[in-house]
Amino acid sequence: MTNSVGATSQASKRERLAAAAARVFHEQGVEKTTIADIARSAEVPVGNVYYYFKTKDQLVQAALSAHARNLRDLITMLEQHDRPRDRLKALVRGWVDQRDVAARFGCPTGTLAAELGKRADGLDREAATGMRALIDWVERQFAAMGRSDAGELAVALIASYQGISLLTNAFHEPELMVAEGSRLERWIDSLVS
Repeated sequence: MTNSVGATSQASKRERLAAAAARVFHEQGVEKTTIADIARSAEVPVGNVYYYFKTKDQLVQAALSAHARNLRDLITMLEQHDRPRDRLKALVRGWVDQRDVAARFGCPTGTLAAELGKRADGLDREAATGMRALIDWVERQFAAMGRSDAGELAVALIASYQGISLLTNAFHEPELMVAEGSRLERWIDSLVS
């Protein structure tokens, strides 16, 4: 019994560190973030971090995994809507709900992908995989709406969100995200045959 409790505690601490890494990398960027920053955010002694993650790049991988888990959870929640159009509009509303975070730090996944995209060490491709998973899900929604151009529409939707996240962050104006969210919902409605 002690072993399973210990294993659960270790898994919990590892997940806490991964979530803290994702949050701190989003707020500060990978290059500016130290392992001590992540330990402090996770409320774990800095020496304990090395028990779970030997390098900062392993923490980056853990952060990418945390983003992937968050995306899976989001998709599970969105799938509760009956119609693909409603799923897409709920996705947009979720983005708009995060407008204050976007104004301060940008999109969590997009900013990390942009930063890692400047590297050529495999983490850049891993970050792109997360973006691809979201595009693929959005494409399936447009295809379920009967759109033969579902792939193009999916890229357009994600590109629009990433662009407005960048502008919202650059200008620190959350209302930009609100206006674009409304436009995207109208656009999605206009695509229904």
